[in-house]
Amino acid sequence: MAQTHFQGEETSTSGNLPEVGSQAPEFDLVGVDLSAVRSADLAGRRIILNIFPSVDTGVCATSVRQFNERAAALDNTTVVCVSQDLPFALARFCAAEGIENVTAASAFRSTFGKDFGVVLEGSPLAGLLARSVVVIDETGKVSYTQLVDEITTEPDYDSAIAALN
Repeated sequence: MAQTHFQGEETSTSGNLPEVGSQAPEFDLVGVDLSAVRSADLAGRRIILNIFPSVDTGVCATSVRQFNERAAALDNTTVVCVSQDLPFALARFCAAEGIENVTAASAFRSTFGKDFGVVLEGSPLAGLLARSVVVIDETGKVSYTQLVDEITTEPDYDSAIAALN
């Protein structure tokens, strides 16, 4: 289990992010239109997983906006923004914000959080997903991971994008 912080207090996750160089766990999420968002359907593409607690918080919303902006310039890359939010909340946010370059997906009925080791086990956010980023190359191998040290801060966008090269 990994350690992070929420408002300065240490908290743990359900496991560890997959190791760089390892095969990424497969995932099966729910899109904003209730369709499946599956890793198998993204085979051959580079994937950035922007993982966060809830789109209804400022930092999480900012991360979706930031990746949405940056995704427009990325070739053969899908950015999947993943939280435990219901698909309806994600759809409402994306519509209100004009989010069109990323895929918002809910892990509310999947094992995604446990498979990627990002379920928060402590803090008032227990049960939600820890803010993290996983970059997966075209072959399905993990090329970059970040578990942010403080859940209330943004991820390192530049390092995630740089890992695509």
